[in-house]
Amino acid sequence: MALKRPRHASGTLVILEHDSRILSDNPLGDPHRRRLGVWLPPQYDHGPAGRRFPVLYDLAGYTGSGLAHANWKPFGDNVPERAARLVGEGRMAPAIIVFPDCFTALGGNQYINSSAIGRYADYLTREIVPFVDREFRTLAGREHRGCFGKSSGGYGAIIHGMKYPQVWGAVANHSGDACFDMVYRGDWPNTLNELARFRRPGLRPGPYAAVQEAAREGLSEGLDDGRVRRFLDAVWKKEKLSIGEGHCLMNLCMAASYDPDPGAPLGFRLPFHLETGELLPRRWARWLRHDPVNLVDRYRDNLASLRGIYIDCGWRDQYNIHYGSRQLSQRLAAAGIGHVYEEFDDNHSDIDYRMDASLPFLVQTLG
Repeated sequence: MALKRPRHASGTLVILEHDSRILSDNPLGDPHRRRLGVWLPPQYDHGPAGRRFPVLYDLAGYTGSGLAHANWKPFGDNVPERAARLVGEGRMAPAIIVFPDCFTALGGNQYINSSAIGRYADYLTREIVPFVDREFRTLAGREHRGCFGKSSGGYGAIIHGMKYPQVWGAVANHSGDACFDMVYRGDWPNTLNELARFRRPGLRPGPYAAVQEAAREGLSEGLDDGRVRRFLDAVWKKEKLSIGEGHCLMNLCMAASYDPDPGAPLGFRLPFHLETGELLPRRWARWLRHDPVNLVDRYRDNLASLRGIYIDCGWRDQYNIHYGSRQLSQRLAAAGIGHVYEEFDDNHSDIDYRMDASLPFLVQTLG
Protein backbone atom coordinates (compact mmCIF):
# COMPACT_ATOMS: atom_id res chain seq x y z
CA MET A 1 0.00 0.00 0.00
CA ALA A 2 1.21 3.49 -0.82
CA LEU A 3 -0.16 6.91 0.01
CA LYS A 4 -1.53 8.77 -2.98
CA ARG A 5 0.60 11.90 -3.13
CA PRO A 6 0.94 12.94 -6.79
CA ARG A 7 4.10 15.01 -7.21
CA HIS A 8 4.35 15.21 -10.99
CA ALA A 9 2.46 16.81 -13.86
CA SER A 10 -0.41 14.49 -14.76
CA GLY A 11 -0.66 14.93 -18.52
CA THR A 12 -4.01 14.93 -20.31
CA LEU A 13 -6.52 12.14 -20.83
CA VAL A 14 -8.51 12.68 -24.03
CA ILE A 15 -11.65 10.65 -24.66
CA LEU A 16 -12.83 10.27 -28.24
CA GLU A 17 -15.57 8.34 -29.98
CA HIS A 18 -14.75 6.11 -32.89
CA ASP A 19 -17.34 4.62 -35.24
CA SER A 20 -15.98 1.27 -36.36
CA ARG A 21 -16.78 -0.11 -39.77
CA ILE A 22 -15.10 -3.40 -38.90
CA LEU A 23 -17.25 -3.98 -35.80
CA SER A 24 -20.47 -2.78 -37.40
CA ASP A 25 -21.66 -6.31 -38.17
CA ASN A 26 -20.13 -8.18 -35.22
CA PRO A 27 -22.11 -11.37 -34.48
CA LEU A 28 -22.83 -10.53 -30.82
CA GLY A 29 -24.48 -7.23 -31.68
CA ASP A 30 -22.01 -5.30 -29.52
CA PRO A 31 -21.74 -1.54 -30.07
CA HIS A 32 -19.59 -0.47 -32.99
CA ARG A 33 -19.32 3.11 -31.71
CA ARG A 34 -16.63 2.91 -29.05
CA ARG A 35 -15.02 5.35 -26.63
CA LEU A 36 -11.27 5.57 -26.99
CA GLY A 37 -9.00 6.94 -24.29
CA VAL A 38 -5.69 8.57 -25.19
CA TRP A 39 -3.25 9.80 -22.55
CA LEU A 40 -0.93 12.59 -23.62
CA PRO A 41 2.21 13.19 -21.54
CA PRO A 42 2.80 16.67 -20.09
CA GLN A 43 5.42 17.31 -22.76
CA TYR A 44 2.79 16.99 -25.49
CA ASP A 45 1.48 20.51 -24.80
CA HIS A 46 4.48 21.95 -22.95
CA GLY A 47 7.45 21.11 -25.10
CA PRO A 48 8.94 21.83 -28.49
CA ALA A 49 6.26 22.62 -31.06
CA GLY A 50 5.46 19.71 -33.31
CA ARG A 51 7.26 17.12 -31.19
CA ARG A 52 6.11 13.56 -31.89
CA PHE A 53 5.97 10.67 -29.45
CA PRO A 54 6.13 6.88 -29.39
CA VAL A 55 2.79 5.18 -28.70
CA LEU A 56 1.81 2.34 -26.39
CA TYR A 57 -1.52 0.50 -26.61
CA ASP A 58 -2.98 -0.91 -23.39
CA LEU A 59 -4.83 -4.20 -24.02
CA ALA A 60 -7.15 -4.83 -21.07
CA GLY A 61 -7.59 -8.27 -19.54
CA TYR A 62 -10.75 -10.37 -19.62
CA THR A 63 -13.85 -8.43 -18.37
CA GLY A 64 -11.79 -5.25 -18.63
CA SER A 65 -12.02 -2.28 -20.94
CA GLY A 66 -9.52 0.37 -21.87
CA LEU A 67 -10.95 3.31 -19.97
CA ALA A 68 -11.25 1.22 -16.81
CA HIS A 69 -7.46 1.52 -16.59
CA ALA A 70 -7.87 5.28 -16.28
CA ASN A 71 -10.24 5.01 -13.29
CA TRP A 72 -9.23 6.33 -9.88
CA LYS A 73 -7.53 3.73 -7.69
CA PRO A 74 -7.10 3.88 -3.91
CA PHE A 75 -3.52 3.64 -2.65
CA GLY A 76 -2.15 3.08 -6.13
CA ASP A 77 -1.77 4.49 -9.61
CA ASN A 78 -4.04 4.00 -12.56
CA VAL A 79 -2.16 3.72 -15.83
CA PRO A 80 -2.08 7.47 -16.68
CA GLU A 81 -0.93 8.29 -13.14
CA ARG A 82 1.69 5.56 -13.31
CA ALA A 83 3.01 6.81 -16.64
CA ALA A 84 3.06 10.42 -15.40
CA ARG A 85 5.02 9.36 -12.31
CA LEU A 86 7.51 7.33 -14.32
CA VAL A 87 8.04 10.24 -16.71
CA GLY A 88 8.32 12.72 -13.83
CA GLU A 89 10.89 10.55 -12.06
CA GLY A 90 12.95 10.32 -15.22
CA ARG A 91 12.47 6.55 -15.41
CA MET A 92 10.58 6.71 -18.71
CA ALA A 93 10.66 9.06 -21.67
CA PRO A 94 7.34 10.69 -22.62
CA ALA A 95 4.97 8.54 -24.66
CA ILE A 96 1.33 8.51 -25.72
CA ILE A 97 -0.78 5.70 -24.25
CA VAL A 98 -3.97 4.49 -25.95
CA PHE A 99 -6.84 2.70 -24.19
CA PRO A 100 -9.04 0.87 -26.73
CA ASP A 101 -12.43 -0.59 -25.81
CA CYS A 102 -12.63 -4.24 -26.89
CA PHE A 103 -15.28 -5.46 -24.43
CA THR A 104 -17.91 -7.90 -25.70
CA ALA A 105 -21.08 -9.63 -24.53
CA LEU A 106 -18.91 -12.66 -23.70
CA GLY A 107 -16.85 -10.57 -21.29
CA GLY A 108 -14.05 -9.67 -23.65
CA ASN A 109 -12.01 -11.27 -26.40
CA GLN A 110 -8.47 -12.42 -27.08
CA TYR A 111 -7.59 -9.62 -29.55
CA ILE A 112 -7.83 -12.02 -32.48
CA ASN A 113 -10.31 -12.23 -35.33
CA SER A 114 -13.21 -14.59 -34.68
CA SER A 115 -16.34 -15.13 -36.73
CA ALA A 116 -18.16 -15.81 -33.43
CA ILE A 117 -17.10 -12.59 -31.65
CA GLY A 118 -15.79 -10.08 -34.15
CA ARG A 119 -12.64 -8.97 -35.94
CA TYR A 120 -10.87 -7.35 -32.99
CA ALA A 121 -7.36 -7.82 -34.38
CA ASP A 122 -8.42 -5.95 -37.51
CA TYR A 123 -10.24 -3.37 -35.39
CA LEU A 124 -7.00 -2.52 -33.59
CA THR A 125 -4.52 -2.77 -36.44
CA ARG A 126 -6.59 -1.45 -39.35
CA GLU A 127 -8.79 1.16 -37.66
CA ILE A 128 -7.60 2.31 -34.24
CA VAL A 129 -3.89 2.57 -35.02
CA PRO A 130 -4.40 4.67 -38.19
CA PHE A 131 -7.04 6.75 -36.41
CA VAL A 132 -4.69 7.61 -33.54
CA ASP A 133 -1.85 8.38 -35.93
CA ARG A 134 -4.13 10.82 -37.79
CA GLU A 135 -5.44 12.55 -34.68
CA PHE A 136 -2.27 12.88 -32.59
CA ARG A 137 1.40 13.69 -33.00
CA THR A 138 2.64 10.13 -32.97
CA LEU A 139 5.82 8.67 -34.33
CA ALA A 140 3.76 6.79 -36.85
CA GLY A 141 5.90 3.76 -37.56
CA ARG A 142 5.96 0.27 -36.15
CA GLU A 143 9.44 0.86 -34.74
CA HIS A 144 7.89 3.47 -32.40
CA ARG A 145 4.68 1.61 -31.54
CA GLY A 146 4.10 -1.11 -28.96
CA CYS A 147 1.37 -2.87 -27.04
CA PHE A 148 1.14 -4.31 -23.56
CA GLY A 149 -1.36 -6.06 -21.37
CA LYS A 150 -2.06 -8.49 -18.58
CA SER A 151 -3.79 -11.88 -18.74
CA SER A 152 -5.94 -11.85 -21.90
CA GLY A 153 -4.28 -8.54 -22.69
CA GLY A 154 -0.85 -10.10 -22.27
CA TYR A 155 -1.94 -12.91 -24.56
CA GLY A 156 -3.11 -10.32 -27.07
CA ALA A 157 0.23 -8.51 -26.89
CA ILE A 158 2.37 -11.57 -27.59
CA ILE A 159 0.00 -12.83 -30.31
CA HIS A 160 0.05 -9.41 -32.00
CA GLY A 161 3.83 -9.43 -31.83
CA MET A 162 3.76 -12.79 -33.59
CA LYS A 163 1.16 -12.00 -36.24
CA TYR A 164 1.39 -8.25 -36.85
CA PRO A 165 5.04 -7.15 -36.72
CA GLN A 166 4.27 -4.62 -39.45
CA VAL A 167 2.20 -2.77 -36.81
CA TRP A 168 4.08 -3.34 -33.55
CA GLY A 169 7.74 -2.85 -32.76
CA ALA A 170 7.74 -4.16 -29.19
CA VAL A 171 5.37 -5.96 -26.82
CA ALA A 172 5.02 -6.56 -23.09
CA ASN A 173 3.14 -9.58 -21.81
CA HIS A 174 2.15 -9.69 -18.13
CA SER A 175 0.83 -13.12 -17.10
CA GLY A 176 -0.59 -13.80 -20.54
CA ASP A 177 -2.48 -17.02 -21.26
CA ALA A 178 -0.06 -19.76 -22.34
CA CYS A 179 0.09 -23.56 -22.16
CA PHE A 180 -3.64 -24.05 -22.59
CA ASP A 181 -3.52 -27.60 -21.20
CA MET A 182 -2.68 -26.13 -17.80
CA VAL A 183 -4.46 -22.78 -17.97
CA TYR A 184 -7.89 -23.71 -19.32
CA ARG A 185 -8.36 -27.46 -19.34
CA GLY A 186 -8.67 -27.95 -15.59
CA ASP A 187 -11.43 -25.34 -15.29
CA TRP A 188 -13.83 -27.03 -17.67
CA PRO A 189 -15.48 -29.35 -15.07
CA ASN A 190 -16.79 -26.19 -13.39
CA THR A 191 -18.05 -24.94 -16.73
CA LEU A 192 -19.79 -28.24 -17.46
CA ASN A 193 -21.45 -28.15 -14.03
CA GLU A 194 -22.67 -24.59 -14.56
CA LEU A 195 -24.09 -25.47 -17.96
CA ALA A 196 -25.75 -28.62 -16.57
CA ARG A 197 -28.11 -26.38 -14.60
CA PHE A 198 -29.58 -25.38 -17.96
CA ARG A 199 -29.91 -28.92 -19.32
CA ARG A 200 -33.35 -29.80 -20.67
CA PRO A 201 -34.81 -32.02 -19.46
CA GLY A 202 -33.15 -31.54 -16.09
CA LEU A 203 -31.49 -34.40 -14.32
CA ARG A 204 -33.48 -36.44 -11.80
CA PRO A 205 -32.38 -38.91 -9.12
CA GLY A 206 -32.30 -42.49 -10.35
CA PRO A 207 -30.85 -44.43 -13.26
CA TYR A 208 -28.74 -42.50 -15.73
CA ALA A 209 -28.65 -43.87 -19.28
CA ALA A 210 -24.95 -43.27 -19.83
CA VAL A 211 -24.68 -44.85 -23.28
CA GLN A 212 -27.71 -43.00 -24.65
CA GLU A 213 -26.68 -39.68 -23.11
CA ALA A 214 -23.18 -40.02 -24.51
CA ALA A 215 -24.70 -40.44 -27.97
CA ARG A 216 -26.93 -37.36 -27.77
CA GLU A 217 -26.94 -35.65 -31.12
CA GLY A 218 -24.19 -33.14 -31.74
CA LEU A 219 -22.47 -33.36 -28.36
CA SER A 220 -19.56 -35.41 -29.65
CA GLU A 221 -18.98 -32.66 -32.23
CA GLY A 222 -18.94 -29.91 -29.61
CA LEU A 223 -22.35 -28.48 -30.52
CA ASP A 224 -24.70 -26.82 -28.06
CA ASP A 225 -27.89 -28.74 -27.23
CA GLY A 226 -29.51 -25.54 -25.96
CA ARG A 227 -27.99 -25.32 -22.50
CA VAL A 228 -25.26 -22.87 -23.52
CA ARG A 229 -27.81 -20.54 -25.09
CA ARG A 230 -29.99 -20.73 -21.97
CA PHE A 231 -26.96 -20.04 -19.76
CA LEU A 232 -26.04 -16.97 -21.80
CA ASP A 233 -29.60 -15.69 -21.80
CA ALA A 234 -29.65 -16.03 -18.01
CA VAL A 235 -26.32 -14.33 -17.26
CA TRP A 236 -27.02 -11.50 -19.69
CA LYS A 237 -29.98 -10.58 -17.45
CA LYS A 238 -27.82 -10.38 -14.32
CA GLU A 239 -25.61 -7.61 -12.96
CA LYS A 240 -23.67 -9.86 -10.59
CA LEU A 241 -22.28 -13.26 -11.55
CA SER A 242 -21.07 -15.95 -9.20
CA ILE A 243 -17.45 -17.03 -9.48
CA GLY A 244 -18.60 -20.21 -11.24
CA GLU A 245 -20.75 -18.27 -13.69
CA GLY A 246 -17.91 -15.87 -14.43
CA HIS A 247 -15.48 -18.70 -15.16
CA CYS A 248 -18.07 -20.45 -17.30
CA LEU A 249 -18.60 -17.29 -19.33
CA MET A 250 -14.84 -16.92 -19.71
CA ASN A 251 -14.47 -20.46 -21.05
CA LEU A 252 -17.29 -19.88 -23.52
CA CYS A 253 -15.51 -16.70 -24.63
CA MET A 254 -12.36 -18.72 -25.18
CA ALA A 255 -14.29 -21.35 -27.17
CA ALA A 256 -15.75 -18.59 -29.34
CA SER A 257 -12.24 -17.18 -29.81
CA TYR A 258 -10.35 -20.38 -30.54
CA ASP A 259 -12.93 -22.63 -32.24
CA PRO A 260 -15.42 -20.44 -34.12
CA ASP A 261 -17.70 -22.17 -36.62
CA PRO A 262 -20.37 -20.18 -38.46
CA GLY A 263 -22.31 -23.41 -39.00
CA ALA A 264 -22.61 -24.22 -35.28
CA PRO A 265 -25.73 -23.16 -33.32
CA LEU A 266 -23.92 -20.37 -31.45
CA GLY A 267 -21.21 -19.79 -34.02
CA PHE A 268 -18.62 -21.82 -32.10
CA ARG A 269 -17.94 -25.32 -30.81
CA LEU A 270 -17.09 -26.66 -27.37
CA PRO A 271 -13.98 -28.73 -26.55
CA PHE A 272 -15.70 -31.10 -24.10
CA HIS A 273 -18.73 -33.39 -24.32
CA LEU A 274 -21.47 -31.67 -22.33
CA GLU A 275 -22.71 -34.93 -20.76
CA THR A 276 -19.69 -37.17 -20.24
CA GLY A 277 -17.07 -34.45 -19.83
CA GLU A 278 -14.81 -36.19 -22.33
CA LEU A 279 -12.22 -34.07 -24.09
CA LEU A 280 -12.98 -33.84 -27.80
CA PRO A 281 -9.51 -34.17 -29.40
CA ARG A 282 -10.42 -32.53 -32.73
CA ARG A 283 -11.93 -29.56 -30.98
CA TRP A 284 -9.12 -29.19 -28.46
CA ALA A 285 -6.62 -29.26 -31.29
CA ARG A 286 -8.27 -26.10 -32.59
CA TRP A 287 -7.56 -24.41 -29.24
CA LEU A 288 -3.94 -25.53 -29.21
CA ARG A 289 -3.39 -23.87 -32.59
CA HIS A 290 -3.77 -20.55 -30.73
CA ASP A 291 -1.47 -21.39 -27.80
CA PRO A 292 1.53 -19.03 -27.97
CA VAL A 293 3.79 -21.81 -26.68
CA ASN A 294 3.02 -23.70 -29.90
CA LEU A 295 3.41 -20.71 -32.21
CA VAL A 296 7.00 -19.59 -31.63
CA ASP A 297 8.52 -21.67 -34.41
CA ARG A 298 5.80 -20.67 -36.89
CA TYR A 299 6.30 -16.96 -36.24
CA ARG A 300 10.01 -17.02 -35.49
CA ASP A 301 10.97 -14.48 -38.16
CA ASN A 302 8.23 -12.08 -37.08
CA LEU A 303 9.29 -12.32 -33.44
CA ALA A 304 12.92 -11.83 -34.39
CA SER A 305 11.99 -8.59 -36.14
CA LEU A 306 10.62 -7.02 -32.95
CA ARG A 307 12.78 -4.51 -31.15
CA GLY A 308 11.80 -5.83 -27.74
CA ILE A 309 9.79 -8.55 -25.98
CA TYR A 310 9.07 -8.33 -22.26
CA ILE A 311 7.33 -11.18 -20.37
CA ASP A 312 6.74 -11.63 -16.67
CA CYS A 313 4.55 -13.67 -14.34
CA GLY A 314 4.08 -14.24 -10.63
CA TRP A 315 5.28 -17.66 -9.51
CA ARG A 316 2.07 -18.12 -7.48
CA ASP A 317 -0.31 -17.44 -10.37
CA GLN A 318 -3.60 -19.11 -9.44
CA TYR A 319 -4.27 -20.01 -13.09
CA ASN A 320 -0.87 -21.71 -13.42
CA ILE A 321 0.21 -19.24 -16.07
CA HIS A 322 3.76 -19.15 -14.69
CA TYR A 323 4.30 -22.61 -16.14
CA GLY A 324 3.10 -21.48 -19.55
CA SER A 325 5.25 -18.34 -19.28
CA ARG A 326 8.30 -20.45 -18.51
CA GLN A 327 7.59 -22.69 -21.48
CA LEU A 328 7.08 -19.67 -23.72
CA SER A 329 10.41 -18.19 -22.60
CA GLN A 330 12.08 -21.55 -23.18
CA ARG A 331 10.68 -21.80 -26.70
CA LEU A 332 11.77 -18.23 -27.48
CA ALA A 333 15.27 -18.90 -26.22
CA ALA A 334 15.50 -22.13 -28.22
CA ALA A 335 14.47 -20.22 -31.33
CA GLY A 336 17.14 -17.58 -30.69
CA ILE A 337 14.57 -14.84 -29.97
CA GLY A 338 15.92 -12.22 -27.61
CA HIS A 339 13.53 -11.33 -24.80
CA VAL A 340 13.30 -10.39 -21.14
CA TYR A 341 11.58 -12.87 -18.84
CA GLU A 342 11.10 -12.14 -15.15
CA GLU A 343 9.18 -13.72 -12.30
CA PHE A 344 8.04 -12.22 -9.00
CA ASP A 345 6.53 -13.34 -5.72
CA ASP A 346 2.83 -12.78 -6.36
CA ASN A 347 -0.25 -14.27 -8.01
CA HIS A 348 -2.41 -13.19 -10.97
CA SER A 349 -4.32 -10.40 -9.22
CA ASP A 350 -3.54 -6.70 -8.73
CA ILE A 351 -0.13 -6.71 -10.35
CA ASP A 352 -0.32 -3.37 -12.16
CA TYR A 353 2.83 -2.37 -10.28
CA ARG A 354 4.73 -4.57 -12.73
CA MET A 355 4.17 -1.84 -15.34
CA ASP A 356 6.90 0.07 -13.52
CA ALA A 357 9.23 -2.36 -15.29
CA SER A 358 7.46 -2.92 -18.60
CA LEU A 359 6.51 0.64 -19.58
CA PRO A 360 10.08 2.03 -19.34
CA PHE A 361 11.31 -1.06 -21.19
CA LEU A 362 8.88 -0.45 -24.05
CA VAL A 363 9.52 3.27 -24.35
CA GLN A 364 13.29 2.85 -24.23
CA THR A 365 13.00 0.20 -26.93
CA LEU A 366 10.70 2.29 -29.10
CA GLY A 367 12.00 5.78 -28.45
